[in-house]
Amino acid sequence: MRYSTILISMLAAILSVAGARAQDAGDAKAGEVVFKKCSVCHVADTDKNKVGPSLFKLMGRTAGTHPGFAYSPAMKEAGAAGLVWDTASLRDYLHDPKAKVKGTKMAFAGLKDDKDITNLEAYLNQFK
Repeated sequence: MRYSTILISMLAAILSVAGARAQDAGDAKAGEVVFKKCSVCHVADTDKNKVGPSLFKLMGRTAGTHPGFAYSPAMKEAGAAGLVWDTASLRDYLHDPKAKVKGTKMAFAGLKDDKDITNLEAYLNQFK
């Protein structure tokens, strides 16, 4: 009996961690709603640029390098200095674009809610 209690406790702990990690991954459906704020200027499901660059296959891309988009000198410099879009850099940028890349031409105040950013990332990650 004692071993079964220990096994049940261990299983509960594992499931709890797995559930927390799944929640950390974000909700792509909720992210699609958040993306509506971005969709005036960006697309995520194709490689075509709009007023802003396409966000298709964004993660792992060096900032300021999407083909055919006229980036600000500040964004090009950020990329040349090593800014690559990943979870951490995107989160920082979306919190306050003008603080992360001083001189960016993106006219967006940012997203203040971490959950919105997590969900947005889950949405963008669908388009790899």
